[in-house]
Amino acid sequence: MERKIDLKYMTKASLIAGIYLLLVLIQIPMGTLAFGPIQLRLAEGLVLLPLVEAAAVPGIFIGCLLANIILSPFSAFGIIDIIGGSLVSLLAAYLTRKASSKYLGSLPPIILNGFIISIWVSYFTNIPYLPTVLGISLGEAASVLLLGNLFLMAYKKAMRIIGNNN
Repeated sequence: MERKIDLKYMTKASLIAGIYLLLVLIQIPMGTLAFGPIQLRLAEGLVLLPLVEAAAVPGIFIGCLLANIILSPFSAFGIIDIIGGSLVSLLAAYLTRKASSKYLGSLPPIILNGFIISIWVSYFTNIPYLPTVLGISLGEAASVLLLGNLFLMAYKKAMRIIGNNN
């Protein structure tokens, strides 16, 4: 049985992954802001895209995976952040895709990143867990609620312009 490859889906996923990676790369000169105990990862603004685009789920995962690999020489979190952080992003994107509203879709990335990523960030930085949760959750909330809404509006407008209902 031959499977048909959906090039449109793959292209969208690849573009979203590339944008995620680019947004992380431009933050490297800002130090640990993209991966430390206080995080404001600009790329996390893309996590609302699964609400309107299925290809954003693998796109965000691959973008996050590549970004975490590239950031690994700059962080002390190693393989756990590469694998664990990327899987948390995948789960958050999947749950956002299943959400019935933008508000409910905002919760998985904020909650999952805040509570799960903080486990190893707290451990490796010797900063207590709860302040780390607060730092990561607030940064994630800012990325999702501010940038996420901007990216979502821009994506919807772009899709209207090119005449795509997705």
